[in-house]
Amino acid sequence: MADGRVAKINPGEPPSGSENTTATASWAAVPKTFRDPNGSLPPPWDGIFGPLRQGTIDDLMIVGQCGQSIDARIATPSGHSHYINSEDGLAHLHRLRALVDAVMIGVGTAVADDPQLTVRRVAGPNPARVIIDPNSRLPPTARALAADGARRLVITRAGARTTLPTEIEVLPIAADNGLLPPAAIVAALAARGLRRILVEGGADTVSRFLAAGCLDRLHILVAPIILGAGRSVVGAD
Repeated sequence: MADGRVAKINPGEPPSGSENTTATASWAAVPKTFRDPNGSLPPPWDGIFGPLRQGTIDDLMIVGQCGQSIDARIATPSGHSHYINSEDGLAHLHRLRALVDAVMIGVGTAVADDPQLTVRRVAGPNPARVIIDPNSRLPPTARALAADGARRLVITRAGARTTLPTEIEVLPIAADNGLLPPAAIVAALAARGLRRILVEGGADTVSRFLAAGCLDRLHILVAPIILGAGRSVVGAD
């Protein structure tokens, strides 16, 4: 499933997040070409996203993503991360979303940030949205559950009760010491046709998938700042 390769992406370097540049102007056709096994990605996208087109171990491609400061912090001690998520970094994240079958986050991120998990900053289709919610904490009003045509899936602990709308796909998975095994999550999504998956956050979720050997690639976007203290890029501290 995973070969554990890491791509360090500096959001301060070309291609720029501005859609007015020549590089980004060539992006519009990339999502369709990316999914065509005979298509050839134009530069500079082939070097960045070409490795995500096909798995090296199996036909799955599980990609982790995180943004960090130079000293490997994803947020200040108070939890603020807007100093790190630059315009270029956000554009890169949205490009990743446009290329995968599904984007996945943990319920902690869903509750704290209430993200939309859509593609808005670049051209491309919205992926399916997946929330890992073992104990049914996700409110039905979460923006990730908005009915906009994209699939919405919630992964819960087997036996947990949920009050989510009936159109939400609920995937119960047996827990292991109170946690849902990453390999079981990937298998459940793959069985439903979602084979290229972006694990977007938060740090604990990315860490668990990394530790379980379930990431084929890890994209790390490094912002040119030093925070000195705060949340680490992977794992809790």
